[in-house]
Amino acid sequence: MSTPTYLPALGRLLIALIFVMSGVAKIAAPANTIAYIQSVGAPFAPVAFAVAVIVEVGGGLALIAGFQTRLTATALAIFTLATAILFHNNMADQNQMIHFMKNIAITGGLLQVIAFGAGAFSLDNRRKSVSIAA
Repeated sequence: MSTPTYLPALGRLLIALIFVMSGVAKIAAPANTIAYIQSVGAPFAPVAFAVAVIVEVGGGLALIAGFQTRLTATALAIFTLATAILFHNNMADQNQMIHFMKNIAITGGLLQVIAFGAGAFSLDNRRKSVSIAA
């Protein structure tokens, strides 16, 4: 039984949605996000805010498009794991523990993308097809 060719694209979309939506929410409320970053003692909160927005929105959109997919998934996995460790490390708080585990699960999904690539419906695959045809 072969895997439908659309599944990798659907998987990338579902993983990427949380990043794009989170990044857009940060853009809508920068002061709140910067205050939250400061509340956990992270240095250079405005810079961290800018990096988070770029990684989440830019990386999320690149993942959806399947552009530089393995590199994008690697950056998002590192970002997500760092976020889990820095912001969701209070395991005595069930909500924070759930957020931590959600980030670990997302990282696992991103590792699958790193391992298996973008799939058929992606800019990465299109560029390979054009290169082979040329």
